[in-house]
Amino acid sequence: MAAFSANVSHFAAVKAAGNLTKSIVFPAEGCNPAIPIRSRRNLHLDRPLYISAASGFGGIKIREPSIECNAYDARGAESAPFSVEVNEAVSQKVKIGVYFATWWALNVVFNIYNKKVLNVFPFPWLTSTLSLAAGSLIMLVSWATRIAEVPQTDFPFWKALLPVALAHTIGHVAATVSMSKVAVSFTHIIKSSEPAFSVLVSRFLLGESFPLPVYLSLMPIIGGCALSALTELNFNLTGFMGAMVSNLAFVFRNIFSKKGMEGKSVGGLNYYACLSILSLLILTPFAIAMEGPQLWSLGWQKAVYEIGPNFVWWVVAQSVFYHLYNQVSYMSLNEISPLTFSIGNTMKRISVIVASIIVFHTPLQPINILGAAIAISGTFLYSQAKR
Repeated sequence: MAAFSANVSHFAAVKAAGNLTKSIVFPAEGCNPAIPIRSRRNLHLDRPLYISAASGFGGIKIREPSIECNAYDARGAESAPFSVEVNEAVSQKVKIGVYFATWWALNVVFNIYNKKVLNVFPFPWLTSTLSLAAGSLIMLVSWATRIAEVPQTDFPFWKALLPVALAHTIGHVAATVSMSKVAVSFTHIIKSSEPAFSVLVSRFLLGESFPLPVYLSLMPIIGGCALSALTELNFNLTGFMGAMVSNLAFVFRNIFSKKGMEGKSVGGLNYYACLSILSLLILTPFAIAMEGPQLWSLGWQKAVYEIGPNFVWWVVAQSVFYHLYNQVSYMSLNEISPLTFSIGNTMKRISVIVASIIVFHTPLQPINILGAAIAISGTFLYSQAKR
């Protein structure tokens, strides 16, 4: 009887131990909630048995599982958006850099070919007209072939654009007249004084006021341009006045554009295209009156005789590159601030001056170089003072 009781007790202990091992919950790797272990004999337990300390129960040795908890870095959740923002910022800087490099390169090419044409074909009115005609033709073809989106314009838009186009036409022709009389480098040195005209016109005609550093930055601009003009070896009054008139006209162009084009949906590439078309319509009758087809024909024959077929390529190149560099500059205005654009415009003048001196072997005196450096430095200080 005692043996039988011992067997029963032994059997009960073994069964309890078996049930225990089937209901202990072992945490899974990574601290995830565990799933109760199922018996191979399909023994289902209604409730799993959770034991806090089972190491000394009935002599049963239970091997404690090794639990590995991987640390969670809360910063990782924020790193992805931050990384995206950094990538977007880098991409934007690269995009602006490409805009600037393209803008400067196209402008340098235009100025070189424009000066080559004017040296053998001194008709700045026709040359300016061809530049606007090439840009207008390019955009009309782009609209017709749907390469560029056709702008939605109305009569109020063209009415507001008219004074802008008039100022743009005067500024373009005046700059071309200047380059037909003097070196490209001298024209751009004088044109670097445009900020001075902008401040003076805004102050005395529009009543705007500026902080003292802005007025102080005009001193090196004016002084540097005066020094360059006085020491220019090939000084020409018509060339000097052409650059000055161009500065004044472009200041009014910017003012009219800011005042009259607010709220208009057309911008960037299409805005400049419409500006070119309207300027072409304004300029053509004046070009015919100032020079005329008879002079153009004689001048064209003389240029082709002296240069050969390359002259035609020069005319096409200066016309196309004029449109392209202006197109890129207007497109960049949609991506950058006016301050950044102003700084880029200053650097553009430096690249044009240096390139033209190298290509045309322009003779310069040290005092002339000093004046140019002072004027351009003043332009940079002006852009910083307006921040």
